[in-house]
Amino acid sequence: MTALEISGLHKTYTDDYSGEEVTAIDDVSFAVEQGEFVSVLGPSGCGKTTVLNIVAGFVDLTAGDVVVDGRPVAGPGPDRGVVFQSHALFPWKTVLGNVVFGLRMRGVPRDERTARAEEFLELVGLSGFEHRYPHELSGGMQQRLGVARVLANEPAVMLMDEPFASIDAQTRRKLQEDLTGIFESRRPTVFFVTHDVDEAVFLSDRVVVLSGRPSRVREIVDVPLPRPRRWDDALASPELRAIANRVNELLAGDEADAGQLDAAS
Repeated sequence: MTALEISGLHKTYTDDYSGEEVTAIDDVSFAVEQGEFVSVLGPSGCGKTTVLNIVAGFVDLTAGDVVVDGRPVAGPGPDRGVVFQSHALFPWKTVLGNVVFGLRMRGVPRDERTARAEEFLELVGLSGFEHRYPHELSGGMQQRLGVARVLANEPAVMLMDEPFASIDAQTRRKLQEDLTGIFESRRPTVFFVTHDVDEAVFLSDRVVVLSGRPSRVREIVDVPLPRPRRWDDALASPELRAIANRVNELLAGDEADAGQLDAAS
């Protein structure tokens, strides 16, 4: 079953300085199946996060269609949960308070929302921190809390916008492994934006490679690697390395094409 379908997505905007119309996204189309982990990457400035923000309902599209769980996107909604680059937690609420907030807004009874929040806090390794505040957590723990908050609301699609980009490399590897474990146990539908090729391949079932702006889908690369995944195994895997090399070739080819266009102009 298709959880997210993007068809002929097109986005233009007016440059604040020149007043000219700029095309950021040009005819992007792909789908994410229910329970699938799909990463999107491309050259810097290609519009990866813009695509995610359109799916989230934060940004209006210019043309095309975005459908989540059979319904056209017409603004933000509980069927989509977002884990941002910065944790975007409520600093005045406890760990538990952050997770139950969305459930309370949806009218979930108190006992049920507390039980569900505790379940997902255990899933992300934050049991025992329920009464701490976000500023008392490390950066990695804050991102775990962001994941728990989204998962507890059971959205049709979980949107993740480079959630580990600002975290040190060692912690990032651990969080990536933890995310694969969470994915295995719950099978949420994940739309993950990243600029890191190895991260995309390690986490995903498929990788959507976008071209430079105006972005199009350059290729969708399958990642038929067994789960669960661990970095110790992945680093020694010729299959993972071959897939990552293919994605890097696509990105390098896009840069070469852009250079030829610049030379021609």
